[in-house]
Amino acid sequence: MTTTDGTLGTDLTEDDLRHLRRCVELAREALDAGDGPFGSVLVTAEGRVVGEDRNREHSTGDDTRHPEFELARLAATALTPDERATATVYTSGEHCPMCSAAHAWVGLGRIAYAASTAQLVGWHRGWGLPAAPVSPLAVQDVAPGVVVAGPAPSLEDEVRALHEAAARHTS
Repeated sequence: MTTTDGTLGTDLTEDDLRHLRRCVELAREALDAGDGPFGSVLVTAEGRVVGEDRNREHSTGDDTRHPEFELARLAATALTPDERATATVYTSGEHCPMCSAAHAWVGLGRIAYAASTAQLVGWHRGWGLPAAPVSPLAVQDVAPGVVVAGPAPSLEDEVRALHEAAARHTS
């Protein structure tokens, strides 16, 4: 439901939701490839998509191959500092601490996510999965100056289903 100021009630706009839908598609691609279901898109303030990626941690054997980290690297080389500061990283799941730090160090702007860290942790706990090797911190606990928006309630069921499928595969 859109509010009178054009947001979806969680500081997300219809344009944000369009990019977040693409992130969920990328998360599905990651899951289909045997990786964790996460996808991200980097968009300039003018609406130009600079890049997109998905998790590749299992297919590469490198647990740091998160899309948010890859997009931070891309932004460092493809965008000016001013462009980075006004860009948005869209992601299916809120950044982990590693990706939050990379985002802040590169000087990227806003993050918009479909599912929060708290949601992901709750789902995983409910499915009996072991805790991650890193504390599940919200973006602003790692990078307090970064503006965040989310979660996207209209995408929650779809994101949850992707993570549930991944949990069944790893169990």
